[in-house]
Amino acid sequence: MNIPLWGTALVAFIIINVLLIFASVLVYMERRIAAFIQDRVGPNRVGPEGVLQPFADVLKLIMKEDIRPLFANKTVHSLAPLIMVTIAMTVVAVVPFGRGLVIADVNVAILVVLALTSLSVYGVTLAGWSSNSKYSLLGGLRSSAQMISYELAMGTAVASVVLMTGSLNLMEIIEAQGDWLGMGWNVFKNPLAFIIFTVTAFAETNRAPFDLPEAEQELVGGYHTEYSGMKFGMFFMAEYVNMFMASVLISTLFFGGFLIPFEPLFRDAMIESGWGWLFSTLQTLSLLVKAFFWVFVFIWVRWTLPRFKFNQLMNLGWKYLLPLGLANLVLIAVIMYLLA
Repeated sequence: MNIPLWGTALVAFIIINVLLIFASVLVYMERRIAAFIQDRVGPNRVGPEGVLQPFADVLKLIMKEDIRPLFANKTVHSLAPLIMVTIAMTVVAVVPFGRGLVIADVNVAILVVLALTSLSVYGVTLAGWSSNSKYSLLGGLRSSAQMISYELAMGTAVASVVLMTGSLNLMEIIEAQGDWLGMGWNVFKNPLAFIIFTVTAFAETNRAPFDLPEAEQELVGGYHTEYSGMKFGMFFMAEYVNMFMASVLISTLFFGGFLIPFEPLFRDAMIESGWGWLFSTLQTLSLLVKAFFWVFVFIWVRWTLPRFKFNQLMNLGWKYLLPLGLANLVLIAVIMYLLA
C-alpha cells in the first residue's frame, strides 16, 4: 500500500512525541523508584505527587545557556547528541506493537535493530573526542570498547533466536512464540540466550552497573562532561529512549512481544463479535506492560548493584558471555538440526 508523504510525516511526528512523553514518564519512574529504594520521599513539589517534575526539568534545560568549550570541534560537538537521539528513536520503526501495527515490516528487521544500535557508539565517541577534554575522551573510549565487546555476545543470543524461528522478521519471531496458548515464549525455550541478551542490553545502554563511560567519581560525567542545556538533555533523553527500546526488544524476542497470554482461548470470539479493535488495543497494552516491567528492572538494578571495575566489565564480556553465547548458539543449531 502506497502511503502519502504527509501520512508518513504524521506517523513519525506522533511516534516521536509519544517517545518523548515516555522518556518523561521513565524519568519520573526512576526518581520515584530510587526514592523508594533509598527510603526517601522523591519528587513531590511540582504538580500532584511531583508528576510534572520531568517537564519542569525540560523547561530548565531549554532555558539554560548552551556552553561549548573554546577549543572544541563546533560541528561534531553539536552533531553528536543529534546522532544519539535520532538512532534511539529510529529503532521503533521496525518493532511490531500489534498485528499490522508496525511502521516498517521489513524481512530483516532484527538486522536493522542490531545495525542501528551499533551506530549509537559513534554519537558517544564523537562527543568525547570533539569536546577536547581528557575526561570526555576517556568516557568515549570506554563506551566504544564496552559497546563493541558486548555486541558480540548480544549477536550470539539474537542468532540463537533466529535459528529457532527461521526468520529475521520480528513479526514472525513473535508469532513463533504463540504456541502453548500464547505462552510459548523464548525465555522458556532458550533461557541462556535471554540471560545473555538482558545483560548485554544493560551494557549497550550504559546503565549501571555498566555505566563506566560516565563514571562521576572518575570522569566527572564522561562523554557529556562538556555539554549543557538541551544538548545535554538530548543525551539524557537518548539514554531513557534506549532503555525503553531495550525493554521492548527483550519483551519482543523472549516474552512473546504483543501476544497476550492464553489469547487463543478468546481471540476468535472477540474478533467475530466485532471487538477486533479492543483485541488490537489489548495486544499493544500487553507489549507495553511487559516493556515497563523491564524498565522497572533496569531502574531496580541501577539502584541496587555497584558499578563494575573496567577489568571486571571486560572479563564478563569476553571470558564468560561470549563463550556462553557461542556454546548456546551451537547447541541450538544441533537441536534444530536433529528436530528437522
